[in-house]
Amino acid sequence: MNKFFTFLTITVFLYAVACGDIGGEDSVGYEIAVIVRNIDDKSFNQSTWKGVKDYAEHYGISYKYYKVSDKNVELTLNAIDIAVRMGAKLIVTPGHIFETAIYKAQDIYTNVHFILIDGKPQDGTYTDYKIAKNTISLLYAEEEAGFLAGYAIVKEGYTNLGVIGGMAVPPVIRFGYGFVQGAEFAANELKMPDRSIKINYTYVGNFDDNDENEELASSWYRNGVQVIFAPAGGAGKSVIRAAENNGGLVVGIDVDQSFESPTVITSAIKLIRESVYNAVASYYNGTFTGGKTTVLGTQVKRVGLPMNTSKFKVFKQYDYDIIYDSLVKKTIKVLKDTDVESVDKLPLNLVKITYVN
Repeated sequence: MNKFFTFLTITVFLYAVACGDIGGEDSVGYEIAVIVRNIDDKSFNQSTWKGVKDYAEHYGISYKYYKVSDKNVELTLNAIDIAVRMGAKLIVTPGHIFETAIYKAQDIYTNVHFILIDGKPQDGTYTDYKIAKNTISLLYAEEEAGFLAGYAIVKEGYTNLGVIGGMAVPPVIRFGYGFVQGAEFAANELKMPDRSIKINYTYVGNFDDNDENEELASSWYRNGVQVIFAPAGGAGKSVIRAAENNGGLVVGIDVDQSFESPTVITSAIKLIRESVYNAVASYYNGTFTGGKTTVLGTQVKRVGLPMNTSKFKVFKQYDYDIIYDSLVKKTIKVLKDTDVESVDKLPLNLVKITYVN
């Protein structure tokens, strides 16, 4: 009897963890499911949810999100199973933390379609990647968004910079590499002497808003860093507080973060809502291209800077349009995580990197 109640308790717990609040009409069965850690982060996850919500409500399709409070693969698979039992035909997951769960789920639920944002299905060891015909993987050219931000910041006149990344995962690495290269390119155009641009560079190993991350950023500002680029998830809020308390500036990521603080000078954005909306639409209009990864960058206008809210005084729309067009036409090659093994290996003359452990 005790074993029975233990099993029952665990089952109920898993169900409670996996199920989230209901979106759309409260009916039997939900055709579109979003598996997510939270939907109100005002950033990546919320933009994903909004893309699904906008499409579903426009076309009268039932939808729901299921919260998974932990990165645990089994909990995610449990949430996916519940979603399928509740009628899900299309499942959307935002972020690299869902790569392994989708790697497994796509073969278990062959009649269900999956959209994985910012990740590629892999076995958990990053050695075996597989995208089934019922799955599409959407990635972004974060290196291009980062490049534009680094370029603009140096053109604006800043020379003492910082990059505080969260975990060293591919999207974060691409953001950082791009930012450094953009700074180098701008310094070259301005004919600045060697090592004119100084960049402190680190990964904090988490995406958390905490005192340790705030203190790190504060120490950089106190030691002369003017602008910190923060591809760091929740840790970006720690950087913003540090900027507010120390007279510094921040470059945000993913979405236009100008609403967060006057210290956000610009943001390296990815048009996530639009990308998700179009991906969901592809399932319903018969253009779902399963079995492959699509990279969204400047050529399809899915990354960039929000020039209408950026607080630039020197860098103008005209300057932005010229450099953006160069990326579209690929007259500038921006290296990414698969092109170079570390930031120290980037071809730099005008930028001096201080890698902070």
